[in-house]
Amino acid sequence: MSRAFNFSAGPATLPESVLLQAQSELLEWNNAGASIVELSHRGPEFIQVAAEAERDLRTLMSIPDDYAVMFLQGGATAQQALIALNFANPGQTVDYVVTGHWGKTALKQVKPYVNANVAANGEASGFREIPARDTWTLSKDAAYVHYTANETIHGVEFRDIPDVGEVPLVADFSSSIVSEPLDVSRFGVIYAGAQKNLGPVGVSVVIVKRELLERAGQPRAEIFDYRAHVKGESMLNTPPTYNWYLAGLVFKWMLAEGGVTEFAQRNARKSALLYGVIDNSGGFYRNEVLPAVRSRMNVPFFLKDEALDKPFLKEAEAAGLISLKGHRALGGMRASIYNAMPEKGVQALASFMQDFQQRHG
Repeated sequence: MSRAFNFSAGPATLPESVLLQAQSELLEWNNAGASIVELSHRGPEFIQVAAEAERDLRTLMSIPDDYAVMFLQGGATAQQALIALNFANPGQTVDYVVTGHWGKTALKQVKPYVNANVAANGEASGFREIPARDTWTLSKDAAYVHYTANETIHGVEFRDIPDVGEVPLVADFSSSIVSEPLDVSRFGVIYAGAQKNLGPVGVSVVIVKRELLERAGQPRAEIFDYRAHVKGESMLNTPPTYNWYLAGLVFKWMLAEGGVTEFAQRNARKSALLYGVIDNSGGFYRNEVLPAVRSRMNVPFFLKDEALDKPFLKEAEAAGLISLKGHRALGGMRASIYNAMPEKGVQALASFMQDFQQRHG
């Protein structure tokens, strides 16, 4: 068997050592007589897995004790709706900064519940840049300010945490969480779907400042109430246990590799290499995002001639480089280079791109 370098945006590549460990433990976990996927989420075996996962994530991200951590079903889109239900009163104003496709999606999820004010919108630029902070029109009485830390499709990333005063800051970190050190204390809520940097699809992480949980929010079923999930230690109902277990293995792998500081350095090298190939191609490849806000995680790029797209993808796949086709909303190519993408994978892609240009330029 020969594994390709998988540049998928999500579900994304996982560390090979994690997959091998999961494979070895699939039939029986830790002498329990059964697979972890078969054991009760209320039993001592899975309680141990869950506790270790939370502990390791807290260590990775330096999460303060006054923040609750939840592992919940589904993806980030569900959390986008739940955030409004839990932290804003009916019809209350919330501020949204829209810098790409997923910012627009987040805005869409809350419109039935709140008065959504678009404080800034990068769509006029084709989502190639982030509107300057001094142009944002923030509300005086907003329940919170929401932004998307990294836009997976458009390849735009905030390189600094925006200052929004005393209003709680809420951020979707689905595609850049644990990619570098982060001051969690600057946020009211951090949420992320796991399927990019944290583990497999099907589980989300939500990190909430505990004092926000005191807000009444809106009428909602208990299953949609973050307070109930925190009280139930993310086991209000049967959680996606195998996904949670796999995420826990990824956390352990990251800690063993050196933690977020080490991955920040790797990610800087990987993205610099790939953007260097693009920028030095004389226009054969192009990335249209303002360099100051280019994503380290998702690198969209276009070839000089669309007729070359299919040959590029076909030859890349033959070279063991897969899932490079761009999102349908943007076209072109996209290389997602999350934590689990090894540097040698990006080096292989860079070499292929240079070779392809020599043969087709």
